[in-house]
Amino acid sequence: MIILASKSPRRREILEMFFKDFRIVSSGAEERSDFKDPVKYAVDVAKRKAWEVYEREEGTIIGADTIVVLNGKILGKPRDEEEAILMLKALSGKVHDVITGYCIIHEGREISNAVTTKVKFRDLNEEEIKAYVKTGEPLDKAGAYGIQGKGALLVEGIEGDYYNVMGFPIRIIVELGKLGFSPW
Repeated sequence: MIILASKSPRRREILEMFFKDFRIVSSGAEERSDFKDPVKYAVDVAKRKAWEVYEREEGTIIGADTIVVLNGKILGKPRDEEEAILMLKALSGKVHDVITGYCIIHEGREISNAVTTKVKFRDLNEEEIKAYVKTGEPLDKAGAYGIQGKGALLVEGIEGDYYNVMGFPIRIIVELGKLGFSPW
């Protein structure tokens, strides 16, 4: 049995595209890490989430954590509208990295890694930034945007896995396939 250690609706939706039989068990692990390196940070948080659920549940556990990185600085979820506006202004016209760390625990064995996608934002004006923030969409998302919603209007292009930007890279599905969970 696959268990997704996340309450993210986007992760659930992507997993449902490939598997119908799985459970969702929220992790109580803290979503912060002491690592400064963004890749290590995201993988560390994903591991914490997965292992916390593994301690309580039987099955193949998937933990994931997605962060946005601009010029080496990790942008998490904004605390409020003001911080969301500042993040979007900083991202305007620039390329940034979206990194998802993941951890799969199968029969006590850990498979962990990270996927990075480059995202280029259009040059944004203050009006559209404020209008987007007023939708409420950016307030629960790393980097203050969701590419799968109205945030798509901010994006000029991506290089890499689109699903990674949503928080659940396809590489996780491939890894599950190697463990005997057929996505077909």
